[in-house]
Amino acid sequence: MRVAIVLAGLILSAATAMADTCKASAADKKLAGAALTSFMKKCESDAAKACDVTVAERKLSGAAKSSFTKKCVSDAVGA
Repeated sequence: MRVAIVLAGLILSAATAMADTCKASAADKKLAGAALTSFMKKCESDAAKACDVTVAERKLSGAAKSSFTKKCVSDAVGA
């Protein structure tokens, strides 16, 4: 039961932290062209690193790791 509560808390905190997606940030900054491309690549890279930290904390592996990482990065980027 405690694990479920902690997991729900982590998911909610991650969702709150990622509420400001890469696409939303780029739109706020009114980026276009090469600046947009560069910003999105860096933002996606940063999101992947943050998601990898969460994967390590949760000790995920295999398909669970792949699935979580894909969704985590997608949510952060705003795809």
